[in-house]
Amino acid sequence: NGMTAAMEDYLEMICRLSEKEGYTRIHILAKNLNVKPSSASKMVDNLKVLGLVCSEKYGVIQLTETGLAAGNYLLYRHNLLNRFLCYINDSDEELKQVERIEHFMDERTIANIAKFLITG
Repeated sequence: NGMTAAMEDYLEMICRLSEKEGYTRIHILAKNLNVKPSSASKMVDNLKVLGLVCSEKYGVIQLTETGLAAGNYLLYRHNLLNRFLCYINDSDEELKQVERIEHFMDERTIANIAKFLITG
């Protein structure tokens, strides 16, 4: 898909932040990712080149149809892995582990984890 792990993190967060209003802003994105607005702006430009977001300088960031589909998958993968790790580790939260492994899981593995959780 041409995205780095960092790009995936940004797209996932843009998707999460855009759920209510359909958009987010650079300063909100930067705050939620604990980065400088200039760093967030550069990454948004990279996502724009890939056709995943539309944005205006100092304006809103909106997901394209492709970006929304990719972002929704990234959220799904994140939530599924958290659920799976909580299940096997008998815990309530596995965010640190999810953040470390989510970028290395392929779609087949994610689908098989989903099947496992359903049929368990």
